[in-house]
Amino acid sequence: MLVGGMPKSVSAYLENNRSFVASDLEKRDIIALYRNDINKADVKYRTRISSVFEQIPAFLSMHEKRVRLSNIGSNGSYPMYQDTFYWLSNSMMTNECFNCNDPNMGLSLNEDRTLIKCYMGDTGLLVSHAFTESEIAEGELYKQILHDNLSLNEGMLFENAIAQCLVAKGYKLFFYTHYSEEKHRNDIEIDFLISNGSITKPKIYPIEVKSGKKYTTKSLERFIEKYRQRVGKAYVIHPKNLSVKGDIICIPSYMTMCL
Repeated sequence: MLVGGMPKSVSAYLENNRSFVASDLEKRDIIALYRNDINKADVKYRTRISSVFEQIPAFLSMHEKRVRLSNIGSNGSYPMYQDTFYWLSNSMMTNECFNCNDPNMGLSLNEDRTLIKCYMGDTGLLVSHAFTESEIAEGELYKQILHDNLSLNEGMLFENAIAQCLVAKGYKLFFYTHYSEEKHRNDIEIDFLISNGSITKPKIYPIEVKSGKKYTTKSLERFIEKYRQRVGKAYVIHPKNLSVKGDIICIPSYMTMCL
């Protein structure tokens, strides 16, 4: 996950005695190429593309991991940035994830494009994008992350990796949130929604991503209760072994390819 899947990054890592530093240098070259491509974009939205791209690690480090356009510009709105997200996604730099406000057959029919998450297309690139070259010095930071000795939002990396896996499987990414007027906050937050694509027996599959070994599944349980007739199976993707807890199937990350 730290090295990523870019061929040059993987080769540099293996050919230099599993060197995170060598891998990181290759990834930074790729990110530099991304920035060069952004500078060639149409001048009318080049600055917006750059602003979103540079802030992807910051957005993903937040609890909800959503893009907050107000952080980019005081008058930011989705219509102003829709070409920006399309450009980044179409260039395969990022993976878009839109809010689905009524999970049902045909998730795209109920997508709310004003709420969006923007994942990096490669999780290894996200690591290099999130830290400066000096912070990576001698690969110590990589080792600290690898051994879980760093105060870092690992959920950012883990969730980005799962998004990458789902896109590789051919899924379009959606998430779900429900705002409780009584509690004045979101009481349901589902990281990803996928469907079985069936016309006769349509079912949706909510997915929660948990990077830690200790977690709760309250949001998932509330979602199942709210949409029980629509839900096929509910999943938690976690760093532990396969297990079943009532209506929820907990799977290790490497089984994401089986969904």
